[in-house]
This record gives sequence, structure tokens and C-alpha cells, in this order.
Amino acid sequence: MRARRRKIGDVVTVQTLAPVDGGQAGPGGVAGGEAAGGRGPLRLPVALVVAVLGGVALLVAFPLYGLWWAAPVGVALLAVAVKGRRLRSGFGLGLVAGAVFFGPLLAWTNMHVGYTPWILLTLFQATYLGLLGLALAWVSTLAAKRPWVWPVGIALLWVAQEALRDRAPFGGFPWGRLAFSQADAPTLALAGYGGAPLVTFAVAAAGGLLAYAVGEMVVARAWARGAAATGGALAVMVVGLVLPGTTPAGPVVSVAVVQGNVPRLGLDFNAQRQAVLNNHVAATVALAERVRNGQAKQPDLVVWPENASDIDPLRNPSAAGAINTAAQAIGAPILVGAVLSGPGEGESRNAGIVWPTDLAPGAQPQQMYLKQHPVPFAEYLPLRPIVEPIAQAITNQAKLLRTDFVAGTAPGVLTLGPAKVGDVICFEVAYDDVVRDTVREGAQLLAVQTNNATFDESEAMQQMAMVRLRAVEHGRDSLMASTVGVSGFVTADGNVHDATGFNTDAVIVRDLRLGSGTTPATRLGAWPEYLLTAAALALLVAAGVARRRRTVPVEDTGQTATA
Repeated sequence: MRARRRKIGDVVTVQTLAPVDGGQAGPGGVAGGEAAGGRGPLRLPVALVVAVLGGVALLVAFPLYGLWWAAPVGVALLAVAVKGRRLRSGFGLGLVAGAVFFGPLLAWTNMHVGYTPWILLTLFQATYLGLLGLALAWVSTLAAKRPWVWPVGIALLWVAQEALRDRAPFGGFPWGRLAFSQADAPTLALAGYGGAPLVTFAVAAAGGLLAYAVGEMVVARAWARGAAATGGALAVMVVGLVLPGTTPAGPVVSVAVVQGNVPRLGLDFNAQRQAVLNNHVAATVALAERVRNGQAKQPDLVVWPENASDIDPLRNPSAAGAINTAAQAIGAPILVGAVLSGPGEGESRNAGIVWPTDLAPGAQPQQMYLKQHPVPFAEYLPLRPIVEPIAQAITNQAKLLRTDFVAGTAPGVLTLGPAKVGDVICFEVAYDDVVRDTVREGAQLLAVQTNNATFDESEAMQQMAMVRLRAVEHGRDSLMASTVGVSGFVTADGNVHDATGFNTDAVIVRDLRLGSGTTPATRLGAWPEYLLTAAALALLVAAGVARRRRTVPVEDTGQTATA
């Protein structure tokens, strides 16, 4: 490190040129450990390897791998890679880690639409980790002088990054949040106190403590501080073991989930829509026969998955008649996942319809939920005049883009027999507000209707992990009903029961307990995320102030120097 001094009147200006990006000097740069013994950032080739390893660690924390403890390791590796670097290097290293992470995690998106959309989605999502890397590099200035800022800052910036990614653009895409890797971890219990943002904060804080420990033990040889930080990381990851959960205290209801399966996987599953509907009707009628023979318990309600009827049963008498047959046979209301035509030309709606057992001929069901958060570029095209020609050029399924799904406007609270069910359709389970609103409106259990026929088992398992977090977050027994799997029940403690296989037909029945109370997370709503994000923004401002020249005394002249 070297300094330039120039005198202006009675003021001596000192500009520090610190080694950055592999030892090269640059104006205004701050080495990651300059304040503690002159330690600088990793050499760029080493930092690149560390960033790649960080992306790998993040990836294996999620299903199908399920190594939840690797999540804080991934956080730590990315932080170590970017600490003390120039902003553009921080962004680049974060982008690399993000591509390594999101590419395999989202590989199920390329199964039937080609590689281009998958690559574009991967790079777009990786950009958010690039911004995170840039922010971490920015905060390095402050962390160099105040080491305690580093682990706290890492945790806050992770939450802020996810808050942005979950919302922008076009409603965001929350897949790959740190919280969703923790379905089997003690940290899952934190969901009941602050939702997914608090779980992410805890995992990232543990990673931040590990990053701090690496600097203390490997670079500074401060073994005691490093060991204390490592112990702190372990404590954060296991604190959920001592936190009490919420157990539903309401009456027990018997719930059946019908997984009718499809003739073949792929985007053309809806070309087989009559067969898919027939599968679910036949499976329900077969369950009714088993009930009559004493081989199965009579359910109080039945849940079919998303896309169980892609023939609009409100307009097609034959489809309505088939569902009527199933409801009357089983003697219980059915929550039917259906695609409805309209309301306008070129528009559709993704719906959950309550089909009663006593529907009169020609009458229509009175309760339905319309999906509030259609998936951009999958269920509708944003900015269609601009985007449609591009989408047609990069996907081999352009004909599927001609219809836009219209969003609903009300939470999915539906009465099925003795239960008020919070209906959530497919990817909506990833969005905090969609699930939370159903519970606040009185849902006693949660039902996630989904169709995984266009994806694979890894996507289904990632989605099931989200259901598990939501069950704990709101203290509600829950279920996931899929056309092809994985379907299953999730109790309020996050445990999965009676999970089905993938690409099979199955019917599962289980007693669930209705919930009526609210968890701290339900009551607090989005406030934990708002407060943590505000703290992250304040930290970025403080880091900016720390980067400005500050006034220090010059001993040999008694004058003032700004550095």
C-alpha cells in the first residue's frame, strides 16, 4: 500500500491506494483486511475458484441433494471471494457463483422448451447474486475497520437481495431462496417466528460468521476469535431445536389426495386433457369403492391437482358430468384444479373449484379460487407486442404462448365440508404474501395444487420443501396434490407423510388437524423482511460514508489531513 500527499493551503490531502484485485493498486480501493494487519483480497484466480465452490455448495443444499448444512458454507465462500475487491470484480464473482448455483437448480425448466429460456433465466437470476457480490465488496470498506459488521452485513444483504429478486421484475421469481433449502434443518423452526426472511437471515448469518472465522484463523492466526465465530455459526444453525412450534388444536378431518397421472410427461399433457380428467375421475370412483368395502376411510374432502380438468367444466357439460359422478360416488366435496376459458378472447384462468356432492343438473359450483400470481413467460407474456416475437424465436412451443392467464384478486379461502382450506396453486407457494393471506382470511389447512407433468422430480421436491416451510410458518397442516407427483401431506411441524412416487397414479388418505391460531410469523407478516432490508440499505449508506475521505491529525505539523 502506498500514499500520495499533496498540500492545499493549510490542509494536507492523503489519498490511500490499497491493493485490490490480485494486488493491483487502484484509487479508492480498500483491501479486505487492511485494518487488521494489511491483509488484502484473494488473488483473482483463487477468488474465482472460491466463488465457483460457493455456487456448488449452495446448489447441494437444495433437493434432490438436500445437504442443508452446505447453505451457510456457500454463503461464506462467496463472501470470502468478494471481500475487499473492486465493485466490478465483486459483481463478476457473484455472477459466476449464481450461474453455477441457478443453472443446475433450474435445469428442469429446459426439459420441454429448449435450452435458450433456461440459459436466459439462469443468467438473469445469477445477476442478483452479482449485485449481492457487488454490495458485499462495497461493504468491505466498513468491515475492514469494524469487523463485526462483516457477518451482520452478509446476512442483511442476503435478505435484501432475496427481497428484490422475489418481486422484480413482473412479480419476481423466488426459487432458490436460502430458506427453501432448510426443510430438514433445525433452522426451519425459525419460519414460525419470522417466515422465510428470518430463516434466510439465520442461514446467511451463520455463513457470515464462518467467513469471519476464515479471516481470523487462516489470515490473522487469531484462533480464539475464529473458534468463537465458528461456534456462533453452529449455534445459529441449531437454535431452532429449542424453539417451540405451533400445533393445530382444531378438530380432525380426513383428507384424500388424488394423483391421477398423465399418459405421458411433457408440454403436450393438455393435448391429453380428456384422459387426464378420466384418470382423476376413475381414481376417485375407485377410492369410493374401497370405502364401501371397508378398505379405506371415508374422506371429509378430496383434493385434485392443478390441471386435473383442462376441459372447462363450467362450459362443457360432459366434463361437469364426469366430475359430478366422482363427487357423488365419494360422497365428499372435491377441490378440482381446472383451466377455465375467458373472461376475454385469448384469455384463460387457472382455478381451484369446489365441486359439491349435491350439484343440481345444469347448476354451477359457487366457490372457486383464481390463481393470483400467474407465471410470466409461462402462463402469460408481459409486454406481449414486444416479447412475443422474441419468445417465438427462442422456444419450440410458441403456440402455447397465445393465451394469457388472467390473475385473480382474492385469497383462496374455500369451504370444503367441515374445513376452510387455503388454496395455493403451483408456484404461488414460493410467494410469502399469497400463502399468508389465506391464513389471515381464516384458512384452517393449506392445499397446494400443482402440475409437475412439464418438469421432473427435482422440481417437485423443491416445491415440497416450500410446502414444508409454509406449514411451519403458519402452524397449519398442509398437503401438496400433483398430477404426476410428488404428492403428500405435511404436518405443522414440517414433516412429510405418505409421499407418493413420481410419474405414478396414487390416492392417499390421511387425518389432518385444523388450525385456528396464528404464529408470530403470520401476525408479523412482511415486517421482518422490511426491517432487515431497511437495515441493509442503511448499511450500504454507512459503507459509502466510510469510503469518503475522513479528517485525521498530522502530528509533525499540527495541521489537518483528509484521508
